[in-house]
Amino acid sequence: MTTEIAKVNQKQKGFRSIDDLAPAVQFALLGSGVFFFFGIHNVLQEAMMKIPGFNFGVMLGYMEVIGVTVCSYFERSCIVKETKRVAPLSAYPLLTFCLLASSAFSNMSLNYINFPTKVVFRSCKLIPTMMVASVLNKKVFSSVEYSCAMAVCVGLVFFAAADWKLTPTFHPFGLVLVILSICADAILPNGQERVFSLGASRLEVTFYTNLFTLICMTVTTYLSGDLVGIVLHAARDHQLAIYMGVYTFIAYIAISIHMTVVKRFGGVAAVVLATARKGMTLVLSFLLFPKAFSWYYVSGAFLVLGGILLSSLYKINQKKKKDLMDKNSEIDEEIAETEKLLNEDEKESVATEGSREESCKRS
Repeated sequence: MTTEIAKVNQKQKGFRSIDDLAPAVQFALLGSGVFFFFGIHNVLQEAMMKIPGFNFGVMLGYMEVIGVTVCSYFERSCIVKETKRVAPLSAYPLLTFCLLASSAFSNMSLNYINFPTKVVFRSCKLIPTMMVASVLNKKVFSSVEYSCAMAVCVGLVFFAAADWKLTPTFHPFGLVLVILSICADAILPNGQERVFSLGASRLEVTFYTNLFTLICMTVTTYLSGDLVGIVLHAARDHQLAIYMGVYTFIAYIAISIHMTVVKRFGGVAAVVLATARKGMTLVLSFLLFPKAFSWYYVSGAFLVLGGILLSSLYKINQKKKKDLMDKNSEIDEEIAETEKLLNEDEKESVATEGSREESCKRS
């Protein structure tokens, strides 16, 4: 009777949040949100680069940093109600430098290479991560991981070769910039983990890292003339101004939805979704902004995205196996400890029984 009343009350309340929906519906909605908002973000990025006279690639990163700084501040202060900083300010220079280098180099590269090439190269954190782990930590990887890394390398060569052949504005310096941004990206998570270990929350690290990066980028872009240049350009071109306004805040929405997918459905679902999203980005780029086509692009994208997807799924599977082994070892230890206690109790009971029999014989 109580269960029926609860169901009636739930129906009367109706839909109030995404938690009231079935898991499959939740994933469909969140996945659609990831595709939609990241799609808008990437289309706007390439659309701005196509505007005549727009040579301010570094300002794309500047706009993203503004959006993340403002949104993380309001989420932290108004929703989560965080007011105090836990980590010391001395913990943020490395994070600031890495984010500054990653954002600036990545977006500056669009002045020299195609947008699809930038997307593909930016996806390849796997290679520098493996190199750093092999050199510094002497880590040996499995044959599957080495095969994935090889597939990614070959795919990158295909993409770069197609860009070199078909894009008149292609310059190898663009690839150097992307590679530098990837290296900064590979260092950033390690620095973030160190700050998290000090007790700082995700929002605190996000806000302060982007705040200090925003200050640095404001100074550097003002001195270089990019900040003044893009403001003047936007004042003349109202379409660019609208693009900039939407682009500034759309990235934070997309990232927040992606993090929700990770939290609710785990790493495997997030990795598959991220790989599909990058594939969608490449398709949209060729459909909405026609450019010279080569099958090198297709084969390169297949090798890169396939290699990254397989490597990510392999790592997640290995982590699950390790966690299961650790759990089983803990259970084995508990069983051994229980058996030891039972044996001791049994010995004590035998000794007690023996002493009783001895007493009976004496009496």
